[in-house]
Amino acid sequence: MTDLEAAAALIEQADGIAISCHQGPDGDALGSALGFGLAAKAAGKTVTVSFSEPFVVPDNLRFLPLDLLVEPDEFPEEPGLMVVFDTGDRARLGSLVSNSKAAKHLVVIDHHVTNEGFGDVNVIDGDAGASALLTHRLLELLGWPLTREIATCLHVGLVTDTGRFQYSNTTPELLESAAAMIEAGAEPAVVGQEIYESVPFGYLSVVAAVTGRAVLEPEHDFVWSLLISDDLEKAGIEPSAVPGMIDYIRIAREAETACLVKDLGGPVEVSLRSRNHVDVGAIASSAGGGGHARAAGFTYPGSAEAAVALVRDALADG
Repeated sequence: MTDLEAAAALIEQADGIAISCHQGPDGDALGSALGFGLAAKAAGKTVTVSFSEPFVVPDNLRFLPLDLLVEPDEFPEEPGLMVVFDTGDRARLGSLVSNSKAAKHLVVIDHHVTNEGFGDVNVIDGDAGASALLTHRLLELLGWPLTREIATCLHVGLVTDTGRFQYSNTTPELLESAAAMIEAGAEPAVVGQEIYESVPFGYLSVVAAVTGRAVLEPEHDFVWSLLISDDLEKAGIEPSAVPGMIDYIRIAREAETACLVKDLGGPVEVSLRSRNHVDVGAIASSAGGGGHARAAGFTYPGSAEAAVALVRDALADG
């Protein structure tokens, strides 16, 4: 029995399913969790979906069907079956770590190459371009049909984790999955506008601030910048309104590696991207984070400058 078959068997036997994803969810995490949740509910399961604090849905994902979402303190304390999506390690479940440890059965559906598996059943495929692709495989194996809402959720995961199908993780299978979502009712024009073309006006001033302080270090083929609390305060917007900021840094052609450090009052958050040969997943993993070879991240307990220095030193040593 494959891991996917073992996951399907547990899901088929369960009456209720508690579903989660990593804290601070992106399109793939939330899209996969919600898409699976909708399918499970349609199959007659009792479904609960949540993620850890800060319990805030990013602005550009609020068009998704959110009716299944509950606050994390309403999540079952001891789930009979808990299914976790797009979560590279247990710590990224935040306040729901204890729930995952108390679950009778824990299924992990993920595509991070750094995921060593923390579930009873681990469906992990580092070659899959998105966890939404693994979710689609699971739904097909279960024989659960796609509705327009399910397809929209999964399409968001496919689109966002492949950079609108332009990253190297875009495969024929993934494009076939996207086609199936469109056939089931997902509308690429709607998804594209909501995800990439609908921001508050203040977002523009944040982009200006972040790109304006970008630093290029040619000796390391490295570009980096900071996002600070003052940027958001001046713009009058919340952190949830500024997804994808690193994409404005990573486009500098002189740099192989890009880094954006968010210094917003707590532990700094570091996002990493690379073009061709630097394994930023390995850099992030060495700092206690994780991700993929070309896209990864970690949190850092020190200063923003020290976080940048850590990445710079890793590039110099590599």
